[in-house]
Amino acid sequence: MSKELVNIICMKWGDKYGADYVNRLYGMVSRNLTLPFNFVCFTENSQGIDPNVVIRPLPNLGLPDNIPERGWLKLATFKKPLADLKGTAIFLDLDVVIVDNIDCFFELDAEFAICFDEKKKKEKIGNSSVYKFKIGEHEDVLEYFQSDFDTIKKSYRNEQAYLSDKINEKGILTFWPQDWTPSFKYHCIPKFPFNFWQEPFIPKGAKIILFHGKPEPYEAEKGVSGKWYRRFKPVSWITKYWTQ
Repeated sequence: MSKELVNIICMKWGDKYGADYVNRLYGMVSRNLTLPFNFVCFTENSQGIDPNVVIRPLPNLGLPDNIPERGWLKLATFKKPLADLKGTAIFLDLDVVIVDNIDCFFELDAEFAICFDEKKKKEKIGNSSVYKFKIGEHEDVLEYFQSDFDTIKKSYRNEQAYLSDKINEKGILTFWPQDWTPSFKYHCIPKFPFNFWQEPFIPKGAKIILFHGKPEPYEAEKGVSGKWYRRFKPVSWITKYWTQ
């Protein structure tokens, strides 16, 4: 029996992340996903991106021209239709580092799944660095956002807070097992004072390491935290996993 073709989706816009981030992500997925897959990048600039990556135009949110969309663009993944895609999709941020097989993310029995955020656990807000959904099934989340953007922006700090809340209202909000998607800065850096002489580690059971805020993977590789109060040694395993 043939396996269902699944989708890995990412987005690249502006100049914060170059084509190398897309290519590294594609390389990591190729090495760690045994299911047949489409790897799709929504972008306004495909220059330098690996030819094996499917390029689709960066979608817009349908907001008035004077309202910046970029901080909320992930919500455009709920458009219907979403380009020519169908089936199950997992969205990945460009700055994640995949360290183990990720078939389990598609195999988990969940209509919608998102990363567990320890800092927001009382509010049931997920981290949208990695989320799974059925393409075309949650257009109402996007439509409600489009209908009253000014109110929503005042009520929610960012797209992942809004997304988590609306999916939770449907009763289908599911979190990935906590050990699958640890945060680099919260779970990989040894506690003080061990951080001064012990290298950051990959937690047991980790599949995808999240790099939200600072540092970026290339900074962690060099031992640069981006914050004066967060010290750690250079991370050798990033060189192994974060490659094209």
